[in-house]
This record gives sequence, structure tokens and C-alpha cells, in this order.
Amino acid sequence: MQLLRITLFILLLILCATPWISPPVALALGLALGLTIGAPFPERRPRWTKLLLQACVVGLGFGMSLAGVLEVGATGLALAAASVVGTLLLGGLFSRMLKAEEVTGDLVTAGTAICGGSAIAAVGPVLDADARQMSIALGVVFILNAIALFIFPPIGHAIDLSQLEFGLWAAIAIHDTSSVVGAAAAYGREALDVATTVKLARALFIIPLVLLASQLYRRRDGRRNGTPVKIPWFILLFIVAVILRTLLGDPADLFSLTADVARQGLVVTLFLIGAGLSRDQIRAVGPRPALLGLLLWVVVSIVSLLVIGAMV
Repeated sequence: MQLLRITLFILLLILCATPWISPPVALALGLALGLTIGAPFPERRPRWTKLLLQACVVGLGFGMSLAGVLEVGATGLALAAASVVGTLLLGGLFSRMLKAEEVTGDLVTAGTAICGGSAIAAVGPVLDADARQMSIALGVVFILNAIALFIFPPIGHAIDLSQLEFGLWAAIAIHDTSSVVGAAAAYGREALDVATTVKLARALFIIPLVLLASQLYRRRDGRRNGTPVKIPWFILLFIVAVILRTLLGDPADLFSLTADVARQGLVVTLFLIGAGLSRDQIRAVGPRPALLGLLLWVVVSIVSLLVIGAMV
């Protein structure tokens, strides 16, 4: 069985590296593998996925101009700030209404507010979250991310969103970077550039969130030691890539080729993410955390879409 898992995993991985597989199809293939016979290398695969995603995001920077990034980033930063604050407040309210477990509710809220699994992983140690609580929160966010990747592009086309509008919406309303860029890539290249820039601006809020949570929980529980903050350095590398593209142009189409490879690498990343979901993770998600995550996601999606429509 293990040989079958490895063989099928490698074949599907190679298939997703080709230009014939779209982001939603790659995620579906990964989910099909993970929920049936399971994917191999469970210890190493999460690290591979994280590193590949970060490398691809940096690679996308070689296809963007600094002027465009600054213009979109300024608007996106304001939207992201309002979204983060509003989601954190709503999450606290909904969590109390649903009587969800406090730590699990805080993790789901953090993941919805900022950047899914990365925010949960950063905030979890601050909250002294155990493996069960982390698994539940990650499961909620992952399932909603998968749904978003499939339904956001058709919704965007149905309501005739422009590339700019969809890129902003995806960056604000979808949790993880992988699903944001996957949905945006399926919508169009301009949407991908906008979504990537705004999503990275949103991801920077991990730093103040961890610092705030550390202070609040330390004061409440009388802790003496804070939790070190992990700075998302790949965002700085993305900015460096954008600056290099702007200053040097595109010598021998090298930077354009790098960006194209990065876009296809994101497809492979989504396959790896899909392969990481198991039936045990789905069963571990209880009704209250799932309802909390769903309510937050629906409200954020609708409100952000209305705000973007009024702004653009």
C-alpha cells in the first residue's frame, strides 16, 4: 500500500507541474488522494509545502512592477487593517454566542482574520493551544479554504467582477495565501498580482496580533515569558524581487520565466495542500468551531465584497 501511495503521489505531482492542470483541479486531485488511500511522507510534506509556497510567492514578485505593488498595496493595507480588526471583534462575539471553547475559538478567529494556517501556527503557542485545538482550527480553515478556491472564481464571473475587484476580494475574504493565489490565478493574471500583493500586506498583521495576544494572555494568566514572534521574511524577499524587476527590467526574459514557473509551482503547492487533508482531520472538527468559522467567513466575504464594490 505504501508503494502505491508513493507511486500515485509522484505521478500526480508531476501531472500538476504541467500547464494542463488548473489550481482547482490540482487541489481536487490532492483531496482525492488524501481522503482515499492517503498521501505519503506525512512528516516531511508540510515543510515542503510551506517552503514551496513561500518560494513561489517570491517568484511572483519578479513579474510585478514596484509602482503597481505600491498603488495596490496602499489600498489593500487599509482594507486588510479594517478586515483584521472587524474579524477579530466579530470572532469574539460569535464565539461567545456559540459557546465555543475559548482557545479553539480564538484560533479559528485568528486564522480567519489574517492568513489561515500561518496565523494559527503563530498564535497557537501564545495561547498554550494543545494538539487537538490546533488540529480543529486548522481543519476548519482548511475546509473553508478548499471551498473558497472552488466557488470564488465562478461567483466573481457571475457578478461580473473586474480583475482588480476579484483580486482585492480574494485577498481579504480567503484565509490562506495558497488558496488566495490559487483562486486569483484561476481568475486572471491581473487578479493574481493584486491578490498576492494585498494578501502579503494582510499577512504582516501576524506580527502585531502575536504581540497583542502574548500581552493579553500573559496578563490574564500571570505568565512571565513571552512567545517569540516569527517574522514572515519571505514577504521581504517578495519586495526585493519586485524592486529587482523594476530596476533591471527583464533581461533575456529571465524574470518573466521565473514568474511563470512560480505560477505553476503554486498549482503543485495546492496539490500538496489537498493531499494533507485526512478523514481524521475532518472528523475532529466539531459543530461549534465549524459554525464559527463558517459564520465569520460568510460575513467577511459579503461585507468585503460590498466595500470593494463601493470603493472601486
